[in-house]
Amino acid sequence: MSDDPKLTNQTPSKPTFFQVLVSAIGAAIGVQRSDVRERDFGADSPLPFVLAGLIVTLVFIGTLLTVVYLVI
Repeated sequence: MSDDPKLTNQTPSKPTFFQVLVSAIGAAIGVQRSDVRERDFGADSPLPFVLAGLIVTLVFIGTLLTVVYLVI
């Protein structure tokens, strides 16, 4: 038997907040590994991903406003 997690037929575990946040950041810049994408689409609820997306978006906008404020 192999210990490779890709070959086992285990049900995917619920992603942690950090994993959801990393997925949202990856989605924002347009990169994602296929195994992470499968884990994300296998999640029970899209709500954590929506919240993480909103957090990433607000941080991005805040960063842009701060940079513009400091430059001008």
